[in-house]
Parts: sequence; structure tokens; C-alpha cells
Amino acid sequence: MTTLATGLALVPLVVLGLRPGQEIEHPLAVVILGGLFTSTLLNLFVLPSLYLRFGRPLVTRTTALGQTSPEGA
Repeated sequence: MTTLATGLALVPLVVLGLRPGQEIEHPLAVVILGGLFTSTLLNLFVLPSLYLRFGRPLVTRTTALGQTSPEGA
């Protein structure tokens, strides 16, 4: 919600930013909007897939004596 509000507030600066007096605001708005966009995509797609891949509990296995031990022990 906050990202959406910030992104919508920056859109006019990005679209109409090449005007006299906005030499600093335009590139800054482009960088901030790009960062918000990429971080949102990473949080929506990459982070959940990494969590599913590496966030699983350890699987137990039986030893030769029939005892259970954590994986890798």
C-alpha cells in the first residue's frame, strides 16, 4: 500500500520531469520508482521461492541402530 502510494506520487515527476528547474527531481524520481518496482517484484516472486527452497524443516533419517538423528549429523 505504501509502495503504491509512493509510486503514484512519483509518476508525474517521471513523466513530466524534463522541465527547467527539475534537473535533480527527475533522475531522483526515476531511481526511487525503479527501486520500488524491483524490490516489490523481488519480494513477491523471489523471496517466496527462496523460502520454499531453503526454509523446509530438516528431514530425520534412521541410523544403523534404528535411532533417529537430524539430517547431516
